[in-house]
Amino acid sequence: MEMPSIPQPTFYIFKCEQASPPGMPKPSCVNENTRDLFNHTAQTLMKSGLMGPVQVVRTSCLGRCQMGPLMLVEPGHFMYSHLSKEKIDRIIEEHILGGNPVEEYLIPSQYWGEAVNLAK
Repeated sequence: MEMPSIPQPTFYIFKCEQASPPGMPKPSCVNENTRDLFNHTAQTLMKSGLMGPVQVVRTSCLGRCQMGPLMLVEPGHFMYSHLSKEKIDRIIEEHILGGNPVEEYLIPSQYWGEAVNLAK
């Protein structure tokens, strides 16, 4: 059986869906005020006809809990912090469709430095 050719996604959006139990010292990316951000992202992509070329993926902790809710856009290692529906809409419009990362929503560089070079 021959498989049809399916293009690679242009972008992956990794949305942190970590919910810490009450009493944990670290904040959560998902709480009663932010639990619908993943669905909002997916629905916005669907309405825009972008689902497929843009894949939204639920992840566990992305390691920057104090800056949440978070999502990582690949390619490029663009980490967006303190998300809201309005911010997500702008990220999709300007970064995903327009090719221009929304600088003021990116995590500050002191919390998101250069990737570690694993080559020896």
